[in-house]
Amino acid sequence: MTAIPVRRVRPDLSDVPRDWVRGDPQLTHVINGLFALFPEGERMFVRAVRHYEAQTAVEAERLRGFYGQEANHGVAHRDAFRMLEAQGYEIESWLAWYKDFGYRRIETRVPPVFRLSITAALEHFTATLAEVAFDPDELVADVHPEMQHLIYWHAAEEIEHRSVAFDVLQEVDPRLRVRVAGFAAAVTLLTGFGMSASAHLGQQDGTRGCRRRLLVEFLRRPRILTSALRYCRRDFHPDEAGEHVAAMAFLRELDAAMAAA
Repeated sequence: MTAIPVRRVRPDLSDVPRDWVRGDPQLTHVINGLFALFPEGERMFVRAVRHYEAQTAVEAERLRGFYGQEANHGVAHRDAFRMLEAQGYEIESWLAWYKDFGYRRIETRVPPVFRLSITAALEHFTATLAEVAFDPDELVADVHPEMQHLIYWHAAEEIEHRSVAFDVLQEVDPRLRVRVAGFAAAVTLLTGFGMSASAHLGQQDGTRGCRRRLLVEFLRRPRILTSALRYCRRDFHPDEAGEHVAAMAFLRELDAAMAAA
């Protein structure tokens, strides 16, 4: 396995309009609500993997790359919180509740191996959403260019490091029931917190139906269900998806641009 590069990307979000997803406030709240989960969620991913660092044969370079990429995603998405505040939204009270409920109450009561299983499942789920994002007819194709750059960068790196947490889990506890239980918990938590964050934003400008819209957007994409079924196969491995051409092309262009800067 090759090392995973760590790239620091900070898009300028100062002129992103409120309804930056196709002018649709409901859909914009859904995406912004999912973004709200990332900084704290990615810290948990790092904690879950690092707990087993001394017990795994996964290469140190891959682990460091995973930690670094997740940390930089968190920094960039915190910039998106400041963007929301500049647009007139209040987000800090929801983030404080999310951190307390999700990570002080739930995470601390969950055994380490189950935290790792949830992490591996969420990494698979986010990598699947990343593949969807690169489809030319998807939402990301015609959004504000700075938000598009942020999403493509985050998505491409999710694909790049998609197998790290899974490989650690397979060494620590390869039982299928542990993997499937983690996946069930991961989907429940992601959906529940995502709907909560989206509704919090929608309530501030009178946009209704954000919870339902999130479910609709997930369910209308068959690739997401197919991906879930693959993950529950006994012989599944994330690398079976192969190289994602568009994502890797984006990262090569990004690396070249950063080297030239």
